[in-house]
Amino acid sequence: MRGLLVGRFQPFHNGHLRVVESIRRGRPDAALLLAIGSAEESYTWKNPFTAGERFEMMDRTLATEDGPRVHVVPVADIRRHAQWVRYLESLLPSFDRVYTNNPLTRLLFERAGYAVESPPLYSRKKFEGEHIRRCLATNRGWRPLVPPAVATYLTEIEAPHRLKTLQERGRTAGPVASA
Repeated sequence: MRGLLVGRFQPFHNGHLRVVESIRRGRPDAALLLAIGSAEESYTWKNPFTAGERFEMMDRTLATEDGPRVHVVPVADIRRHAQWVRYLESLLPSFDRVYTNNPLTRLLFERAGYAVESPPLYSRKKFEGEHIRRCLATNRGWRPLVPPAVATYLTEIEAPHRLKTLQERGRTAGPVASA
């Protein structure tokens, strides 16, 4: 038995952690897949972190947690809603339940025959990616919003500087320099 939680996790924050903990409490014997959505996106305001960085945030946090296995899998977007569920089925190990608060995600998985649950949201205004990215850009007040392992990692990768730069450049880092 495995559940699936899809998110961008930009960054992985305490709200995400509480959702994961809630799911694990509700299904103590089930494994959980965390699908990192928009894995191909990075260095933009909406998606400032790479899939590898987001994986690292979750791995550092969840490796210290007790409970059923959690598997983190990056997933690139295909931008075809009618095919999205089948695409995920082709990439991921089998799962029997989906956790989401996104109406479109709920609709697509229900139409494909999956049981879908809405996990509780925790302090949504406080634990919201856009808010945390704004705090990172000013380098103020973001540490209490993320798990300690994520705070350490965001400091290591100089995330406040990255977010400030993205904000100053109109929310995109611009073209990648070629070698």
